[in-house]
Amino acid sequence: MNASAEFQHPNLRVEDRLGDYRVRRVAELEEIGARYIELEHVPTGARHAHISRDDNENAFSVAFKTVPTDSTGVAHILEHTTLCGSRKFPVRDPFFSMIKRSLNTFMNAFTASDWTMYPFCTQNRKDFYNLMDVYLDATFYPELSELNFKQEGHRLELEDGRLVYKGVVYNEMKGAMSSPDQVMVRSMLKALYPDTTYSHNSGGDPEVIPRLTHAQLKAFHQRHYHPSNAFFYTYGSLPLTDHLDIIQKKVLNHFTRIDPDTEVPPQPRWSAPRKAADPYPIDPNEAPEKKYQVSIAWLTADIQSAYDVLVLSLMGEILLGNAASPLRKALIDSGLGSSLADGTGFDADNRDTLFACGLKDVKGTDADVIEKIVFDTLGDLVQKGVDTALVDAAIHQLEFHRKEITNTPYPYGLKLFLAFSGPWFHGGNPVRSLRFDEDLSRLKAALSVESVFENYIRRFLIDNPHRIRFTLVPDPKMAGETEIRTAAELERIQKGLSPAEIARIKADQEALKALQEAEENLSVLPTLEIEDIPPSIHSVASAEPYGPGPATWYAQSTSGIFYFTAAAGVGGLPGNLVPLVPFFCYAFPKVGTARRDYIQLARLIDRYTGGIGLAAHTRTHYGENRPCMPFVTLGGKCLARNQERLFDILAELVHDFNFADLARLRTLFLEYRANLESMIVRNGHILAISLASRNFSVSRALSEAWQGVHQLKTVKALTEDLSDDHLAGISEQLIAVGRRIFTRSNMKIALVGEDAVLRDAASPLSGLLGGLGAGTGSEFAAPPDVLSGTTVPREGWSTGTAVSFVARSFETAAMEHPDAPALAVIGKMLRSLYLHREIREKGGAYGGFSIYNPEDGLFCLGSYRDPHVVNTLKVYDQAGPFIRSGKFTDEDVKEAVLQVCSEIDKPDPPGPAARKAFFRRLIGLDDDIRLGFKTRLLALDRQQIQAAAETWFGGAGPQATVVISSEEKLRAANEEMGDGPLTLHRI
Repeated sequence: MNASAEFQHPNLRVEDRLGDYRVRRVAELEEIGARYIELEHVPTGARHAHISRDDNENAFSVAFKTVPTDSTGVAHILEHTTLCGSRKFPVRDPFFSMIKRSLNTFMNAFTASDWTMYPFCTQNRKDFYNLMDVYLDATFYPELSELNFKQEGHRLELEDGRLVYKGVVYNEMKGAMSSPDQVMVRSMLKALYPDTTYSHNSGGDPEVIPRLTHAQLKAFHQRHYHPSNAFFYTYGSLPLTDHLDIIQKKVLNHFTRIDPDTEVPPQPRWSAPRKAADPYPIDPNEAPEKKYQVSIAWLTADIQSAYDVLVLSLMGEILLGNAASPLRKALIDSGLGSSLADGTGFDADNRDTLFACGLKDVKGTDADVIEKIVFDTLGDLVQKGVDTALVDAAIHQLEFHRKEITNTPYPYGLKLFLAFSGPWFHGGNPVRSLRFDEDLSRLKAALSVESVFENYIRRFLIDNPHRIRFTLVPDPKMAGETEIRTAAELERIQKGLSPAEIARIKADQEALKALQEAEENLSVLPTLEIEDIPPSIHSVASAEPYGPGPATWYAQSTSGIFYFTAAAGVGGLPGNLVPLVPFFCYAFPKVGTARRDYIQLARLIDRYTGGIGLAAHTRTHYGENRPCMPFVTLGGKCLARNQERLFDILAELVHDFNFADLARLRTLFLEYRANLESMIVRNGHILAISLASRNFSVSRALSEAWQGVHQLKTVKALTEDLSDDHLAGISEQLIAVGRRIFTRSNMKIALVGEDAVLRDAASPLSGLLGGLGAGTGSEFAAPPDVLSGTTVPREGWSTGTAVSFVARSFETAAMEHPDAPALAVIGKMLRSLYLHREIREKGGAYGGFSIYNPEDGLFCLGSYRDPHVVNTLKVYDQAGPFIRSGKFTDEDVKEAVLQVCSEIDKPDPPGPAARKAFFRRLIGLDDDIRLGFKTRLLALDRQQIQAAAETWFGGAGPQATVVISSEEKLRAANEEMGDGPLTLHRI
């Protein structure tokens, strides 16, 4: 255990006092070498949870229960407006300013259905308390000015004489409610919890957001953002007493206890099941017949019941967790839909937990059949019993993921907090979520004497009348009708405005513009200095070989987990096979082998591993001429005791892969296509950048062909004919891919684990490699038969979305070039000094950003959930003149350097860190190159940046532009632009 946990208050007990705090819980978290301490501030009732652990990536969060009573998005808009200036830091945007003045490894704010959270992480002590100071002042003493409310929430403006709605959250939620997965989940909550806060859209319904007033926002803050409703969290190696002292002095001493009235009552239970349906928008050119989603959802246990939540979590894994899971298999094998419905699974985020399952891409008339499949399957399980192998696999998955330390998708300290925050906010015991040995032991004892999971299936699903059959209905007219309805509403409002009201709108418009363009004194904000940045880089050295073969060994402290990674080059594939590589990776561990069908294989993988998967990569090598490096990676991980089983499974996969099961292949194609389709609106900015970048290099062209819109178009074409004859031909092509890439001479391998585990890996590794063909050599360096285009795109791609994603790409210089550090800094300055103001604050988009990629030197501009097309392109046109104007200071340079270093120095747990080191080695990015880049970065001055701006931002080279939006918006943009229109395509 770390020094902090060992020596700070070693005798602390429940009911002890630390100043004005009373200790409520103390627990040792032996699995992760940590101690949990929970306290209550007696005068105010504020709660504080601290996990003391030997981890320099310290975490902080303050969270509030936020329980909206409507769908105006008040909690979400308050989250945004809170971060727009406070009593001590009266600047326009201290949150984004602190991103520039910090070495944070994570900064964000979240609004969920019933809470709002403000977390950050950093490895620097000074930075930690700087950020804490800003976060505390922002949340408890925000300015909440009316202009900031209008900017972040909603406002009326006049554009070309017509009234329009604007606002960051307004446009964010227009984008969110264009996405089927968002509509599905929010609509299902509304139907299942009609009498509690969950019936409302906490993010905000775009049709309801304009009803929210500034006064309502301030009143919501006064009640909800109070210490009596606050939950503080700290994690890491910094001492608890320092945290408590600062929070008490800055906040708690200045408040008295109130009753915030934020308890979420249980949803009153129904006596009979119900049905509900809601529409969602699809592209008008898309056929709606098989674009329905049907899901059955149940209200299950109270989140306070830790044992029930544990059993239901395992029940969800048993029923749906992998291809062998009986409910998943029954639904998918029905052939009615492409994949499981959005929102499927067990969800323990709310006061009353829920379980849902269903199918997407079905006919509206299939709802009765889908419901029957679900209940027939559940009835069979209760009658015949749940396979004990499924139970063992589910428990193994639980134990594995509890033991593994990762920083994906959040830093580890925040992942721990999110694991117990729900029960904590609702009066449960957080420790039982972190340390569930007692509940797991109770379950294992119960399994020996009773049919636990059969009883839970009967109690919470079959015999539970509080369930909904929910149908998500595709509506090709919805987006257009919403626009017409909004336009009519605005026209009606405009006709009713008095001259004084019109003058007020214009005055607010001018005042907001003046606020956004005003020079600010950011010196009131704390900051780090260049001297606070460590000059070194984090490096992971490989160990001496533990055995023969093409392996790199990394001896790391991985908490008893073993990691296997293999890379296989695909540069030698014939051109007709190249587009199939991503689907090959998707299907490879899911389709079965010559020895086992996909059901048996799925059970084996879940029972003995933490997961096995393939992924396709296109990288640029750092060697001479910077060739494209296309390869796939095969990854697997397991508890140390299961290492031999992991190697057995990997050997079976690469020796005996088999794509002969055409029915399974058909299912996987439909699943894969559905996944690609669902990413369009969610990741529109990434896809637009990929499209804009595709003709600058072979690597970018291949990346678009594998991960972009063209991959979706390839798969759509392939799935037009899913007859056995067509699938048999594809099966042969997939087999040809595997035979070409899985050879001894074409495999590079990394093994990561503790010393004893690595010693045990030498023999099974030899067996794995021995069963492969020799091959004809390494195929990493040879470029695939994918040629970049000859023209730079200027395109619009249409899909069903109420917002736009606007991208521009052009070439600069790569990492070893003397200008590379300056280009990285320019990327940060363009976003913070120019694009954030012009695209987000003025334009109302959710985000505007610039990205410099040092690997290939490409520079990209992008916007996310953007109400504009032409205006954003005009902003991009002025990005070069802005950065060349030199209107930036030495302080701006320092802040950008801090941001770049924050990304360079972001820590990884031992397993992922070693894997990254292996990939760097693979592409020739040695530590000398990395250290040289950082050294030049820390020595940068304003003159060097100005010179780089003149060189690369003069607009002389080709610039690609791509917009993803609705067809209507794209055509309107072309009319407005006149000359140089976008070439239009359909996704």
